[in-house]
Amino acid sequence: MNNTNPLYNDTIIALATSSGVGAIAVIRLSGPEAIKKINRFFVSRSGKKDLTKVKSHTIHLGNIVEGERIIDEVLVSIFKNPHSYTGEDVAEISCHGSVYIQQEIIQLFLKNGVRHANPGEFTLRAFLSGKMDLSQAEAVADLISSDSKASHQIAMQQMRGGFSNEIENLRKQLLDFASLIELELDFAEEDIEFADRKQFLELVARIQKLLKSLIDSFAYGNVLKNGIPVAIVGEPNVGKSTLLNALLNDEKAIVSHIAGTTRDAIEDDMTIGGVTYRFIDTAGLRDTEDHVEKIGIRKTYENIEKAQLVLHLMDAEQIQNLTADKPGSKISNKNLRNQYPDKEILTIINKTDLLSEADHLKLKTQNPKLIFLSARNKTGIDVLIHKLTELANTGILSNNQTIVSNSRHFEALNNALQAITDVQRGMEQGVSSDLVAIDIREALYQLGLISGAVTNEDLLGNIFQNFCIGK
Repeated sequence: MNNTNPLYNDTIIALATSSGVGAIAVIRLSGPEAIKKINRFFVSRSGKKDLTKVKSHTIHLGNIVEGERIIDEVLVSIFKNPHSYTGEDVAEISCHGSVYIQQEIIQLFLKNGVRHANPGEFTLRAFLSGKMDLSQAEAVADLISSDSKASHQIAMQQMRGGFSNEIENLRKQLLDFASLIELELDFAEEDIEFADRKQFLELVARIQKLLKSLIDSFAYGNVLKNGIPVAIVGEPNVGKSTLLNALLNDEKAIVSHIAGTTRDAIEDDMTIGGVTYRFIDTAGLRDTEDHVEKIGIRKTYENIEKAQLVLHLMDAEQIQNLTADKPGSKISNKNLRNQYPDKEILTIINKTDLLSEADHLKLKTQNPKLIFLSARNKTGIDVLIHKLTELANTGILSNNQTIVSNSRHFEALNNALQAITDVQRGMEQGVSSDLVAIDIREALYQLGLISGAVTNEDLLGNIFQNFCIGK
């Protein structure tokens, strides 16, 4: 941040709504002079209202004026400290949405001792005022950028303090025992133990379990936040590009009867049941001497590695005509599952429109767990979408468990787990209390980084510089 004063005693201003023309715009001020500054340029309808003397959480109609010139008729909302978003005096001006009016009002205050806010500075001040901890502040940015029900739900849970409460509870329990261990160091010559080692080991085991659970949730939380990557794979001409177009309801990928048309991965997002999926149409898998196609096939396998879910597409006619002389496709379903045992793989039989009703029914009866559809005719797509929704709803999101989606938190949790594991090992091996205390301090430090109990200017700068101005 540009301002090195940790108390931020000046008054700041920024546009709180999106830039550009709209019906209304909201301009926000925060700081010790926020209400006084607005009062200087605000004339109420009665002409007698003093905004410095009105009650908090009230709205007032009047004009913003510069001398004799009326800039705009506005509504001014007053929030007095400490009962405001930032914990400071806050005033918000709701003006007409003209870009000219927005800039005239902002420039008026900038000329009169108010500073333009840095990115995320309002939320930074809320953190410094104790209105929220650091993980809640980060959730504000996630909430603003959320573009699906799942990412919104994760951000809301974190902003309301679900994650913070768990971390703070862990830290408090660990701190209580750390204090006893530190006390023992003061009486080292007397060889007195204040901390019950058995209870401490039980606490360490509980902390390890919870940390592992939070760490494991990151894989799920990260894909829900950024979109679940889904690779569509199969041999050439099984209908991968057609399926992508059918899912997106758009001609995103080129469709051709010529094998090997797709040389590079094509991606696009779609929200289904509140969860964003990032579908990846890949190059068809086959033996080829074409150098460019080989590169595309290599990228297909790379995309399978990165994908959370794989849609293995197969041709209904090819499946129907398998014989002892034709053992199957190059990329058999069994081989794919053996190669990627940890991947969720959905097997899809496409081009069912080319089968007779009897043959279609026979295949479905023989393979009840497979998904049958015609991407070209868009029949059976609803079955696939239902299956995708079903898979997402079986996750921990549906159980209201705490989900970690922030990579900074993930790193701190891993470091905290390592420190706690070192504490456990040291206790079991009878290591001296001073060495155990070092590992406890490290665990407390890492947990403190998440909540903001431990901060420095570089950390705050890295976090809040990614916020939008006005929040």
